[in-house]
Amino acid sequence: MSISKAVFLNHLQTIARACRPRVPSPLFAVRHMSFATQEEAAAERRRRKRRLRMEPPLNSFNRSPQQQQQPQIPRPIQNPNVPKLPESVSALTGKRLDLHNHILKLIRENDLEEAALYTRHSVYSNCRPTIFTVNAVLAAQLRQAKYGALLQLHGFINQAGIAANIITYNLIFQAYLDVRKPEVALEQYKLFIDGAPLNPSIATFRILVKGLVDNDNLEKAMEIKEDMGVRGFVADPVVYSHLMIGCVKKSDADGVFKLYEELKEKLGGFVEDGVVYGQLMKGYFMKGMEKEAMECYDEAIGENSKVKMSAMAYNYVLEALSENGKFDEALKLFDAMKKEHNPPRLLAMNLGSFNVIVNGYCAEGRFEEAMEVLRQMGDFRCSPDTLSFNNLMNQLCDNGLLAEAEKLYGEMDEKKVKPDEYTYGLLMDTCFKEGKIDEGAAYYKTMVESSLRPNLAVYNRLQDQLVKSGKLDDAKSFFDMMVNKLKMDDEAYKFIMRALSEAGRLDEMLKIVDEMLDDETVRVSEELQEFVKEELRKGGREDDLQKLIDEKERSKAEAKAKELEAAEAKKRSTQISIASLIPPKQGEEKEEKEEKVKMLWDNNDVEEANVVEAEPGRSS
Repeated sequence: MSISKAVFLNHLQTIARACRPRVPSPLFAVRHMSFATQEEAAAERRRRKRRLRMEPPLNSFNRSPQQQQQPQIPRPIQNPNVPKLPESVSALTGKRLDLHNHILKLIRENDLEEAALYTRHSVYSNCRPTIFTVNAVLAAQLRQAKYGALLQLHGFINQAGIAANIITYNLIFQAYLDVRKPEVALEQYKLFIDGAPLNPSIATFRILVKGLVDNDNLEKAMEIKEDMGVRGFVADPVVYSHLMIGCVKKSDADGVFKLYEELKEKLGGFVEDGVVYGQLMKGYFMKGMEKEAMECYDEAIGENSKVKMSAMAYNYVLEALSENGKFDEALKLFDAMKKEHNPPRLLAMNLGSFNVIVNGYCAEGRFEEAMEVLRQMGDFRCSPDTLSFNNLMNQLCDNGLLAEAEKLYGEMDEKKVKPDEYTYGLLMDTCFKEGKIDEGAAYYKTMVESSLRPNLAVYNRLQDQLVKSGKLDDAKSFFDMMVNKLKMDDEAYKFIMRALSEAGRLDEMLKIVDEMLDDETVRVSEELQEFVKEELRKGGREDDLQKLIDEKERSKAEAKAKELEAAEAKKRSTQISIASLIPPKQGEEKEEKEEKVKMLWDNNDVEEANVVEAEPGRSS
C-alpha cells in the first residue's frame, strides 16, 4: 500500500515536535514564583525593605566595601578672593552681542565719552558687557591718548567684578609706558605674574620691551627678554629688534651684533623674519662697515632671499638706508614696495613707510617732493594722521617755510585729520619768530575754541610775545580767557600783574587779586602778596592790598554770620511749627501762649505776635 508524499511529510513533522525538549513558558515561571495570597506577597515586600534599610547594597554606586566604610571628605569652600577666569568669546551672543555692536558704533562715531558711559551703565543692567566690549573702549581711548579715562574705566570694571583677559592687561601696560611711567608698568606686570590666573602672551613681551626701550630703560628690557625665555617662549625676532633699537640709540654696535647672534643661535642658525635686518644694517653703518651693511641688505631684499619682509621690516631697512647716505637706494626700495603692496592680501607698506621717505626728502632739502609723498598716501590706502602732518610741518617751519606749513594745515581738514595742541603751538611759535604776532595769537585762540587743552608753557610764550609787542590789552584778554582753564602758578600771575603795574593800571592788578581771594580753589601765597605790595608801593598805594584783604575778611565774616543767623531762625521756626501741632495740657495754655508771643517779639515778628495774642484760648 503506497503512502502519499504530503502524508509522509506531515508524519515527519509530528515526530520532530515530539522529540524537541520542552521549555517552560514565562507565564509558567511567573505562576511558579508567585505567592499563594496577596498578604504573603505584601509581607515579603516589607521584609525586603527592612533588609535594604539595614544593609544597603554594596554595588549601588560601584563602590568597594572599603570605600563604603571610609568617611566622606566635605567639598572645600571656594575662596571668594581667588581671581576669576575671564569669559570666553562664546559669551558674546544675544543681547550682549547687540550691546557690543552698539558700543563699536559709538567708537566709530568717535563718541568715546558716550561709549565709556554706556559701558558703565550696562554693568548694572540685565545685560552686563563682556570683557571684549570693555577692551574695545579701552583700546579706542588708548589710541586717542585718553589715559585718564582709560584708567578710570579699568578701575571701574575691576570693582564691578568683570574679569580681565590678557588683552586688558596689555592695554594697561601700554598706557603706563606711553605716559612715561615704566616703573608702574613693571609693577603692574609683577602683580599680573603673581596673581592673575592667566599667562602672558607674545604681545605682552613685545609691548613691555618696546615701551622700556622707548623710555631709555634697556637694562629692564633685557630682563624682560630673559623672563620670556624662562617662561618657555620661543625667541621672538620682534622683541630682539626692539632691543637692537635700544642698542642703536646708545650707539652700541657690538650689542646689536651680540643680540643678532643670540637670536640666530636660538632659531637654528637662520633668522627668517626680516624685522631684525634693518637694525643689523645700522650696526654695520655705525662701525663704518658699509660693505657688510649692503651685503646684509642684499641678504634681506635680494632676488634669492629667503627672508620674509613685512611692512615693519621694510621700514627699518628704509631708515637704515636714508639715514646713512643711501637715500637713492631707499627710493628704489620704496618704489618696489609700492609695486608689491596689494592690500588687503599683501601689506608691504604702511603709514610709517611714507613718514620715513618724507623725513629722507626733508633731510635732502627736497620739501616739495616730501609734501607730494604725504599727499600720495591715500592712493595706497594709507591715511595720514596728525603725527604725520606735524612731522612734516615741523621740518617746514624749522626751514623757514611757514607758508607751506600753513598750506598743509589747510589740507588737514580735507583729509579729515584734526590738529592737536602741538600743531597750533608749532604754527603760533613760527608766526612769532617771523614777527606775525596777531596771526600767532589767532592760532592760539583757534586752539582754545577747538576744545583743546594748551598747557601753561604755550600760554606763557603767548603772553610774553604779546607784552613785548605792546599788546597789553590782548594779553589781559587772553589772561581772562584762560585763568579758569589753566592751573596758573605764581609766575603766571606775577607776569600779567607786572605788565599792568608798569602800564599804571594798578586797579586792574588789584581786581585780579580780588578775584583770587574770591576763588576758594586759588591760594594767594605770601610771596605773591609781597610782590603786589611792592608794585603798589611804586605807585604810592601800598596800603590798598591790606585794605582789600581786610574788606574781604569782613565780608566773609558778615556772610558767615548771616548764614548762621538764617540757620538759627529756620531752626526756631521749625520748633514753633512743631510746638503748634502739640495740644497744651490743662493749665499750661496761657503760659504757652505768653512764651510764644515773647519768642515772636524777640524775632521782631510784631504782626504774628499780635495775631497770636488776640487768639482765643484752646481747649485741651
